[in-house]
Amino acid sequence: MIVEHSGVIHLSGQVAEDPDADIQDQTRSVLARIDALLAEAGTTNEQLLSATIYLRDIANDFAPMNEVWNAWVPDGLAPARACVEARMARPQLLVEISIIAVRLAH
Repeated sequence: MIVEHSGVIHLSGQVAEDPDADIQDQTRSVLARIDALLAEAGTTNEQLLSATIYLRDIANDFAPMNEVWNAWVPDGLAPARACVEARMARPQLLVEISIIAVRLAH
């Protein structure tokens, strides 16, 4: 879901399309969904303000998730970020990400 208020885009938590994938593939899937939603809202991952990342198993999944995340975030444009361990809506889900970004000026 996309909510916009005063040019600020809020994306609800996004999860992977294939819940049976490993943490890196789930993270790639989530970030692809986020890219599509940001484009729909008129912005990109270069305009991120903050991100909240929920991991089912932070001890085992943080490093591989973070590798994918770091490759996705443009150099020098990393948003404020929180990463927490959480019980997921379905046990197969390993990662969920919510985003706040600024809409690009037209």
